[in-house]
Amino acid sequence: VVSGMHGTVMVLPRDGLKDAEGKALHYDKIYNIGENDLYVPKDADGKYKTYETVGESYADTTEVMRKLIPTHVVFNGWVGSLTGKNAMTAKVGETVMPVHSQANRDTRPHLIGGHGDYVWEAGKFNNPPQKDLETWFIRGGSAGAALYTSREPGIYAYV
Repeated sequence: VVSGMHGTVMVLPRDGLKDAEGKALHYDKIYNIGENDLYVPKDADGKYKTYETVGESYADTTEVMRKLIPTHVVFNGWVGSLTGKNAMTAKVGETVMPVHSQANRDTRPHLIGGHGDYVWEAGKFNNPPQKDLETWFIRGGSAGAALYTSREPGIYAYV
């Protein structure tokens, strides 16, 4: 997990998503966002170390991890995974559902230029969603989801 290996399984309700009054909610696209913390050991010169096997890196990686300061934080395992040709897109009027997971630390997604119209911070779809959150809270080791309907053309940054 501290080397970026984790995944998300999110099971949606059989009868679909609902708001607090039980009204059906829909989405046009789902985006998976896995936030990865990497803890890569450095040598005495400050250069990242390499190892023949993962097992050989265990002691050094554990030492870096115990400081709780990742050397890298990336989405979906690599730099640029959600930018340029890989950007999450939506047309005006489309509703997207970003599903955000974080294996290690608590995190707070935010959509610059928008907000979560409906948010399930802990992925509990049987509970009523929170509404109109600018920033939401995803606990380490957990996943959450939000719905956002694009209202204006432009670039919205998901951070």
